[in-house]
Amino acid sequence: MILLQLTGLSGAGKTTIANYVKEHLQHLGHKIELLDGDIIRKNLSKDLGFSKNDRCENIRRMGFIADILTRNNIIVLIAAINPYEDIRQELRQNYGAKTVWIKCNLETLKQRDTKGLYKRAFLPENHPEKIYNLTGVNDIYEIPLNADLVIETTTESIAQSAQKVINFVVENLQDLH
Repeated sequence: MILLQLTGLSGAGKTTIANYVKEHLQHLGHKIELLDGDIIRKNLSKDLGFSKNDRCENIRRMGFIADILTRNNIIVLIAAINPYEDIRQELRQNYGAKTVWIKCNLETLKQRDTKGLYKRAFLPENHPEKIYNLTGVNDIYEIPLNADLVIETTTESIAQSAQKVINFVVENLQDLH
């Protein structure tokens, strides 16, 4: 079965697109699971912080779960920031994960700011609410080098973006048969 890792900055649309894709593919009769980075962090990975090692361990745990699910003929979508190319490549090598880069420019992300993270990241240095580990602002995000699919949520609607992912999944499922 197929495993997609949707990677991108906070607010780019990973979870929104993944939920849309999941609903559509379930409607078509496919078994599909979404592993959402925020939910996994609150439950399975609450012992991890935001160091590079902890971020990579979080993704490894998600990859392990995804592998079990795909071996049971379930399509899996991982929706997580997943900022490091080496761990994305590890999931590709170990589990055959396809990389979908949910690309969105910083200005659009600052406007959306659904979680208020960008506002806090751009606060003055001495502000008590400032955050220092927002990926793509004051923490690293490595651009995917060989993304299998690039989705531009700065210029596309959620429906357009999700349809591209749906088409990609369907094409890859046909290649498996």
